[in-house]
Amino acid sequence: MGIVTIVGAGMMGSALSVPLRCNGHAVRIVGTPLDGEIIESLQKTSFHPNLKRRLPEGVEYFRCEELGRALEGAELLVGGVSSFGLDWFIRNVVPVIPDGLPVLSVTKGMLDQPDGTMLSYPEVCRAAAERPVCFCAIGGPCTSYELADRDPTEVTFCGWDMEKLRRMKALFETPFYSVSLSADVRGVECAVALKNAYALAVSLAVGLSYAREGREFEHFNSQAALFGQSVREMQGLLALCGGNPSNLYLGVGDLYVTVFGGRTRKIGVLLGRGVPFADAMAQLSGVTLESVVITERTARAVRRLDALGAARLSDYPLLMHVDELITQGKRVNIPWKAFEQENSV
Repeated sequence: MGIVTIVGAGMMGSALSVPLRCNGHAVRIVGTPLDGEIIESLQKTSFHPNLKRRLPEGVEYFRCEELGRALEGAELLVGGVSSFGLDWFIRNVVPVIPDGLPVLSVTKGMLDQPDGTMLSYPEVCRAAAERPVCFCAIGGPCTSYELADRDPTEVTFCGWDMEKLRRMKALFETPFYSVSLSADVRGVECAVALKNAYALAVSLAVGLSYAREGREFEHFNSQAALFGQSVREMQGLLALCGGNPSNLYLGVGDLYVTVFGGRTRKIGVLLGRGVPFADAMAQLSGVTLESVVITERTARAVRRLDALGAARLSDYPLLMHVDELITQGKRVNIPWKAFEQENSV
C-alpha cells in the first residue's frame, strides 16, 4: 500500500482520506497555518469540526511546521487548500516538493489574464514552479460530506501525464468513488470552476422565493430557468477558455449538487432576499466564498474579451448581473428578457 500526504485540513482534502483508507493506503493530513484547531481536534478524537464527521482510523495528522516529515516516503501529494490558500501553497509547499512527487489538487478556480485568457490552477502552479512538477487536479460533482458518507459519485482527474493519472486513479477508486481521466486540464478545471459563480446565480431564485412568500418556501420554475441559463452561459465560457465542450457535463453536475447546499447557496439566498452584498458578507463572516472570486474574475475576463471583439457581453447577462451584485452593490433584478432567444432552425 502507498503513502498519500494531503496538505490542507479543509473539508474536501480531509474527506479524500475516506476512499484512500478504504483502499488501505497510509494517509497523512497536514494543516495549513489556518488549520490549527482542526488538526488539534483530529489528533485528539479524529473528529473534523467543519465536516462534522470522524475521519477513518489510521490517518496521521501534522501541523504545517511538520510538512517535511509528512512528505517523507509519499507517492502522492494532494493539494487540499481552497483557492484563497493557493498563493500560500505555491510559496511554501511547491518549493519543498520532493523530486518526482506528483501533485493532485482539489482546489477549484482559475485566474484571468490581461488579455482575457482564463488559466486553470494547475497551469498557474506549473508556471510558478522553478522545476518540473507533475500538477494534476480533480473535477466533477462531489461534495465533501457526502464523500465522507460514501455516497457514490463520479469525478475526473485531469493532467498532462496520463500514466501518472492512471496511478492516482488506482489509489483512489472505490465502489463509491469512480474516476475518469482527462488530458484537457483547462477544460475540466474551468468547467468546474464556473459552477461556483452560477450556483450563486441559481440560488438567487431561492432567496427571491423566500422573500416573496415570507417563509422558507421554494418555487422551482425560477430555479430551473436560472439553471438553464447558467448552462447556456457556461457552455459559451468553456469555449472562450479553450476547453473541450464535452467537459460541460462536469460543470453541470457540479452546479446541480452545489445549488442544494453549502456556502455558495447561503450567499445567493441572502442576496435574493434583498440583503446587500456587503451586509451578506458580514453575516457570513469567516466563510470562504470562492463563488465571489470566480464571478469577479470571469466577468472581468469577459469584459476584456468583449473589448477585444472576441466575446459579447450580451451573451452572458446572468453572469454580468451577479457581478453587479458583488462589485456594485446592486439589488437583485433578474434580467429575464435578456435570456430570451429566437432560433429559426
